[in-house]
Amino acid sequence: MKLGFNPYLPSWEYVPDGEPYVFNDRVYVYGSHDRFNGHVFCLNDYVCWSAPVENLGDWRYEGTIYKKTDDPLNPDGRMCLYAPDITVGPDGRYYLYYVLDKVPVVSVAVCDSPAGKYEFYGYVRYLDGTRLGEREGDQPQFDPGVLTEGEKTYLYTGFCAAGDKSRKGAMVTVLGPDMLTVLEEPVFVLPSEPYSKGSGFEGHEFFEAPSIRKIGDTYYLIYSSVAMHELCYATSKHPTEGFVYQGVIVSNSDLHIDTYKPADKPMYYGHNNHGSIVGINGKWYIFYHRHTNGTVYSRQGCVEQIEFREDGTIPQAEMTSCGLNEGPLEGRGEYPAYVACNLFCNEEELYSGSYGAWMDGRFPKITQDGKDGDEEPGYIANMRDSATAGFKYFQCDGIRKVKIKVRGYAKGTFEVKTSWNGPALGRIPVEFTNIWTEYSADIIIPDGIQALYFTYTGIGNASLASFTLK
Repeated sequence: MKLGFNPYLPSWEYVPDGEPYVFNDRVYVYGSHDRFNGHVFCLNDYVCWSAPVENLGDWRYEGTIYKKTDDPLNPDGRMCLYAPDITVGPDGRYYLYYVLDKVPVVSVAVCDSPAGKYEFYGYVRYLDGTRLGEREGDQPQFDPGVLTEGEKTYLYTGFCAAGDKSRKGAMVTVLGPDMLTVLEEPVFVLPSEPYSKGSGFEGHEFFEAPSIRKIGDTYYLIYSSVAMHELCYATSKHPTEGFVYQGVIVSNSDLHIDTYKPADKPMYYGHNNHGSIVGINGKWYIFYHRHTNGTVYSRQGCVEQIEFREDGTIPQAEMTSCGLNEGPLEGRGEYPAYVACNLFCNEEELYSGSYGAWMDGRFPKITQDGKDGDEEPGYIANMRDSATAGFKYFQCDGIRKVKIKVRGYAKGTFEVKTSWNGPALGRIPVEFTNIWTEYSADIIIPDGIQALYFTYTGIGNASLASFTLK
C-alpha cells in the first residue's frame, strides 16, 4: 500500500514542531501553525490532523482546535501560539500546554477528546499562586514538553541561545494532579552552551524544543541543539536528572550523514528544527520539519522511520521522500516535485533566510501559488543553472521514459541522475514557457531501489512541478 510521502500533510499546510501521539488507534499530530508567506513564526491558530494507524497516508483535517485569542492574555491576538504539547491527565482528559510568544509563562487548555475544541484552563503556578516564569529568579518558560505518569506531570521547558549566560539550559518542573500546580520546582537537565564544558553535550548543547518520551524504563529527551538544524536526544533512567547525550536523530539539512555524500555537505536549506518520536504498529518514527518558500516562517512537517540499536541508541535518520511509506516509493507514475528531500545548488549555503530575509533568486525553493489557505499544489521555483532536486527512494522496474512538468523563462536541460554528483542517465531539454508544459525523454532508470536527482543546466529560471516515470 502506498502510504504517502514527505511532507506527510498536504503541500499547502504548514504545521511545524510536530508532536505525534497515538490515541484510540489514530495518530494525532499537534504543532504550531505557520502561514504561507508569513512574516513571523506561528501566525495561525492551532489545528490538528490525524490518520488511522492502519493507513498512515489517510490524513484527516480535524479543524481548528484552539485560537490564539482563547488565552486571556491575548484577547486581540497580537501574540502568536508557539510550539505546544499534549498529555493525558489523571482524569483522562487531554491537556494542551503552550507559551505565547511575548510572555514567560506556560498556559494550559483542556478537552475531553484528542481533537475536539480545547478550552483555556489556567497557567502553571507555584503553590502561592505566582505563575511559573514570573517569580524573581525564574527563567522564562518556552516550548513546553510534557509527560504524565500517575499523579505527576513532568514539564520540560527552555530556550537558550549560544553565548547567553543568563539561560542555563532545559528545565523540568513537576506538576501535581490538577495539571497546573508546581510540586517540585524547576531543575536543569540539559546544559546551554555557556555551561556545557565537560558535560558531553559540547557542540550539541540545548537550544530549544524539549520533547519527552518514555520507552521501557528509559526517558528520551529530544531537543533542538544550538546547531539548530538537528534534533538530538539524551537519555536517563529518571525524569528529573542524569540525562546523557546520545546523538543526532535527524538533521533538516542532512548534515552528519556520510553514506551517500560528504558528512559536512548540506543537502537541503535548513534552519531551526523541532519534533519528536512515536511508535506506530511496531515501527518508530521521528517527526520534524523542513523550511520552504525561502524563509524560516513557512515550515512543513516531515517524518522518517528510525531504528533502535540493542543498547537503545538511535542511528541518525536520513532525509527521504518516503515519509510514512514504510519503504521505497513505487518507481512508476507521477510524483509532485515538492516531495524533494534534497534541494541545493552550487551556491554553498546551509540556512534558509534568517529573521524574515528571503533567499534570493540564486537558490531553489519549494513554494506554491496563491495565498495562505489556498489549496494550491507546491512546486520547486528558482531552478537556475546547477540547481538540483533529489528524491529518495524508488523501487524501479523497467523504467524507460521520464517526463517533467516545467514552466518559466528558462532554456536548457534537466539532467536525470541516480546520485547527487553522478553522471547523467539522460537529458530533457526545456524551453521558455509561462504555463506548465510537459517535456520527456527516453531515459533508462536501472532496476532496483534508486534515488533520483534532477539538475538544471542552462540559462534563466525554471520551476519544476512534477516528474513521471514510465
